[in-house]
Amino acid sequence: MESCHSPPLSQLSHTGDLAPPPPPRHPVVLSPCAACKILRRRCAEKCMLAPYFPPTDPHKFTIAHRVFGASNIIKLLQELPEPRRADAVSSMVYEANARLRDPVYGCTGTICQLQKQISLLQAELAKARAEKVNLQCRQSHILTLVRMQMEQLPLVPVSPSLQQQNHFGKLNFLDDNAGFGSLEPLWT
Repeated sequence: MESCHSPPLSQLSHTGDLAPPPPPRHPVVLSPCAACKILRRRCAEKCMLAPYFPPTDPHKFTIAHRVFGASNIIKLLQELPEPRRADAVSSMVYEANARLRDPVYGCTGTICQLQKQISLLQAELAKARAEKVNLQCRQSHILTLVRMQMEQLPLVPVSPSLQQQNHFGKLNFLDDNAGFGSLEPLWT
């Protein structure tokens, strides 16, 4: 007697064929981590280095191992709490890269160079701010002098025919507070 066994509906595709099984939630590591591969040792299931040195990025471990050594990396990671380990590995890889680029100063050379650049930029900013204040003072002083000269000029009575010819008589170009909305028509 044959039993008719049909797959669950969740495994059927829209055409009625069997759908491939869903991928596993956690990726299964088929190859050893980069650290174990480089050290030529068996990668245990709970390898401490596996989360930080994936098999797809062996260069990362090679650089850190060349400068710090595998045992020092493992000791450092064992001393740190789990949430801080990824940052520590990133820092070690960065420091190792800097040490390989500059064997004498390493990260310290980069830090000193950046601090020097910050100092130069701060000095340049201070100079620009001082120049801005200087220009504002000059402008204010010039406007004050022009206003004083305008006030010292004698008032000359103007005939009505000259007022009509002078279209700019109602404009005050030196008044900082005059807005364009307050301008009256040029003809009267």
